[in-house]
Order: sequence, then structure tokens, then C-alpha cells
Amino acid sequence: MLKFERLYGLKRGWHAAGLCCLIVLGFVDPVWANAKKSCGGSSILDEIQAGDPDLFAGIIKQVQGTQNDGTLLWRISRDGIPDSFLFGTLHMTDPRVTKLSKQVRAAIQDSKVVALEVADTAPAVVAEALANAPTLMMFDDGRRLDHLVSPEHFSKVKELLDVARLPSGFARSFKPWVVSMVMAVSECERKRMEGGKPVLDARIAEVARAKGIPVVGLETVESQLEAAASVPMKEQVAMLRLSLQLADRSDDLRETILQLYLAKQLGALLPLQRILAERHGIKDTEFAGFKSRMVDRRNRKMRTRALPLLSKGKIFIAVGALHLIGEDGLVALLQNAGYTLEPVE
Repeated sequence: MLKFERLYGLKRGWHAAGLCCLIVLGFVDPVWANAKKSCGGSSILDEIQAGDPDLFAGIIKQVQGTQNDGTLLWRISRDGIPDSFLFGTLHMTDPRVTKLSKQVRAAIQDSKVVALEVADTAPAVVAEALANAPTLMMFDDGRRLDHLVSPEHFSKVKELLDVARLPSGFARSFKPWVVSMVMAVSECERKRMEGGKPVLDARIAEVARAKGIPVVGLETVESQLEAAASVPMKEQVAMLRLSLQLADRSDDLRETILQLYLAKQLGALLPLQRILAERHGIKDTEFAGFKSRMVDRRNRKMRTRALPLLSKGKIFIAVGALHLIGEDGLVALLQNAGYTLEPVE
């Protein structure tokens, strides 16, 4: 049996939520177009804008219509309770992301508790979770990955696992979402993680712990694994097919997503997922359950865990930015629970 410590050891700071970044891109605000790129890559949205201006305009229209888009830091208030904050993160190590603004840093340091998606992502903790849930990651019912994808795609899977220094001999046993997760991190990003560079979430935890502020989790590693594994198998295969077709552009995907985050244009995520899928012969219907399983359901669970903390005030909540937006996002869910949320930055 595969030693799961090896799988996690290459992905320090990894979250199951990072799967969202696998198949989505973002709109680049011109202000970021010439920003320094520590890992290289260029925005694929620039190509769309140049090649199909009407399609690009349609994407921007959808972004503008996305509820609660355009803000990463929100103030949470309610009569009789000290203010708290909600912050959208990106699970990357890039210094453009991990350099906290004065307002974000002040909100963290003034809090009584910091709540992340997962409180502790130390390798030993995650390795234990992986070891306790092997059937979430590997087939045990006779199915095989090489029977679910084409021979050409399976050959590419083995090649990419070798690049990630994972045992390609186990490739046929991995469920599709696991391979997609491995591929969601570019080689440059992987090397930065291996060198000890923290993702934004881990950086927030560092700032909190330096001030003696407790860090708690709204989810567990196990629940994140369960969410990823719950995506219907047909959709797991579709996501893997798409990621394999985009594998040679991992740095471009990374840079495009990063620029989306910096430009606070989060509403472009799902529309661009659909566009990319269609361009590579994958029907939009093959992703019907992805948002429900990986975003909406988790939003509701995180809201439930957050409410008792918010009732005491002075809480800093930091979760993946995709969880904030839309009518089912955390901003709307907390508003529906009786809190006032005001954009800060």
C-alpha cells in the first residue's frame, strides 16, 4: 500500500479547496498586467481578450453580476457584539499574495480567535488523516484509473506523477480527484512549498500564533478529503481530462488565477471553467455537481461552525476566496444569519 506521507510531503500547505484552482481562471485587471511574476506564466485571459473580444466581454458581464464580488476583506457586525472580519484567501505562496495589507494584519492581531479552513496542516497531521482514509483516495472495488481514461491520458498521468516525485506505479489505483489535486500545483509552486514558503493561510496562522492568538479550524482534513471524494466519478474523470489537456500550461493557469485574485474578480471562476471545458470537448453538464459538493455544501458547514465563534465577537475568519461570493457564499449566508457585512478592501 502506498505510504500517504509521501503524497502529502510534496504539498505542504495543501488544502482540498485547492482543487477549485485546477480548472478555473480569472479576469486580469490591467493594473496587474506588468506585475512581477515569481513563478513565470502569463494570463490566458489576455489570449481570450485578443482572440474573442465578445466572449471576453461576456465573462466580464458575468463577473459584474456576481453577488458580493470585488471584496476580499469584510467587516462583520451585530448590535452588542464586537466586530469580526471575514477574509478570502488564495492557497498560494506567491509574495504578491502572502504580503498582508495593513488592514488585514491589524484585523488578525486585534482578534481573539483566528478561524481557518483547517487549523493544522502539519505534514504529520495530514499524513495521519490520509492514512486513515485510504478508500477516499484509492480504488478498492476493482475499478482502475487506466480503465477510466484513454491510454494517452493515462500515460500522461504517470509522467506527471513522476515529475511530482510520486510513485507512478500506483497510478492505476488513484481516484481521479487525487491526480487532479497533484496537478493543481505547478512545479514552481511545489518547489516553493518544499523550500518552506507558506501559503497565505499558513502565513495568517503564523501572524496569529506570534501574538498568542488561538487558531481553530472550520473544517478538518478528513472532511475536506470527503468533500473532494464525494464529487461524482463522472465529474472527477472530466476534471482530470481537462487538467491533463492543460498540464503544459500550469504556470499560465497559476498566474491567471493569481491575477484574478489580486484584481478581486472572483466571479470569473466558474464561467471560465465552463469555457475551458467546452474548448476541450467537455460538456458543462459534466461539472454539474462540482460547485455543489466542493463549494456550496462546505460553505454551509463553515457557516454553522463560524456562528458560535461570531456570537462572541473579535473573530478573524480566513477561507478560500471562492467561498465568499454568490448567493450561496459565506457573505450572503452570514447576512442571512442576521449579521451586517461591510466591504473593507
